[in-house]
Amino acid sequence: METALWTVPFSIAFSTAILAVACAWWMLLNWVWLKPKKLEKFLREQGFSGNSYKVFHGDMKELAQTTKEAKSRPISLSDDIARRILPFHHHIITNFGKNSFIWMGPRPNINITDPKMIREIFLKHDIFKKLRSPLAKLLITGMVGYDGEQWFKVRKIATPAFHHDKLKNMLPTIHKSCNDMLRKWEMSFSKDESCELDVWPHIQTLTADVISRTAFGSNFEEGRKIFEVLSEQINLVIQASLFAYIPGWRFVPNKLNRKLNSNHNEMGELVKGIVNKRKEALKFGKASNNDDLLGILMESNHKEIQEKETGMSIEEVIEECKLFYLAGQETTASLLVWTMVLLCIHPEWQERAREEVCQVFGNREPKFEELNQLKVVSQILYEVLRLYSPAPLLTRANVKEIKLGEIVIPPGVLLSLQIMLVHHDHEYWGDDAKKFNPDRFSEGVSNASKNQISFFSFGWGPRICLGQNFALLESKLALAMILQKFTFQLSPTYMHAPTRGVTVYPQHGANIILHKI
Repeated sequence: METALWTVPFSIAFSTAILAVACAWWMLLNWVWLKPKKLEKFLREQGFSGNSYKVFHGDMKELAQTTKEAKSRPISLSDDIARRILPFHHHIITNFGKNSFIWMGPRPNINITDPKMIREIFLKHDIFKKLRSPLAKLLITGMVGYDGEQWFKVRKIATPAFHHDKLKNMLPTIHKSCNDMLRKWEMSFSKDESCELDVWPHIQTLTADVISRTAFGSNFEEGRKIFEVLSEQINLVIQASLFAYIPGWRFVPNKLNRKLNSNHNEMGELVKGIVNKRKEALKFGKASNNDDLLGILMESNHKEIQEKETGMSIEEVIEECKLFYLAGQETTASLLVWTMVLLCIHPEWQERAREEVCQVFGNREPKFEELNQLKVVSQILYEVLRLYSPAPLLTRANVKEIKLGEIVIPPGVLLSLQIMLVHHDHEYWGDDAKKFNPDRFSEGVSNASKNQISFFSFGWGPRICLGQNFALLESKLALAMILQKFTFQLSPTYMHAPTRGVTVYPQHGANIILHKI
């Protein structure tokens, strides 16, 4: 009798364990095979093409190998840069057409190459959400990673920092940073009237110094540790992204993950120190600079808290500051370095830009209102952004089944917004789509492409990049000051190797020969 009573709970526990194991196996089977094959069938029925699904890793092995091969050698100046920057996506679209997909592990990723669809996705940001990757959070979150009410709140509070009058007040600070860089360039000259420099690290330091001064009232030297940690974290996140599709990989206590977490915590503490220092200064009326981005952000936030009691938390302020550092340095550095490279390749446009700068400014310091008169310089910057878009690909995830254009997108599918491939498409930009022709922007961005807006370097719609005017202001001023002092050409040692990281950057630097004017 006692034995029989004892076996009842044992049988229940055993049956429960068997059921739990069976459920786990079913969930695993559904994740690695049944659901991917169901989605593949659904997509193929709608006219999409791509590789057949491979269990667990999908296309990730081929993607990693293709990327490695593309990075292994430079290309010629006339080669299609998209084949090096987005090698696997380019390969898939070339072989399967624009209506194609790739497999990011067990999850299909549809290539979106229609500007109308891209605009619809940007507009319906409540449905097509940014991918919330645990890996991305170790680099940066802030406004770019928020959705819904949190995004609206932070966007509203941060907007005053980028108003016209605030940017105007920042111009002398940007000018000082540019002057510091140009003085270093001049010191590189010997008795000759020319010298060779890798301008890429100089431009990175310039944009880092600008964001340090304009965002936090400090300079590059004071913020050096933050940029060092940020730079290392960017490289680590790129390494780790190849394993991001493996569930739970982020929590494996290996060397890479430990360093990712360590850098994330260190950067958070460094930025927190700056924010708390400013907070204390404001509290005791000792704030010396309320015109930088952090000061304006905290002032706007304080006003929001007083009026509506819905301001940003200290954690949200810290994340916005980290976003200032990353976006403020990386995107503008990418724009400036490729502008210099392309003006070396096209000296006639370099001369046209210099003539315009000399006509507007002469040799004196550029003024804020006069920068708007630089039409040729503006056209050049937009054309560089088109060809070498800092963000060549954006990813979105839909939260429910929805019709997009003529296709139905089921939940669980990722969308790859192929910004660079759209920017290089003859269908939208004409026969010279892959050539450098700033004249296409002579009548503005909205009229640059055929029939419809197809320019997305700053995004589009309600979530268009808040800092675009800041980036263009800094780039215009820096380029104008460079053109005032130097002519420049590519060095014979220059290797053309545009590479995708957080932005598009020159893998082997940018060796340029400068000539004094």
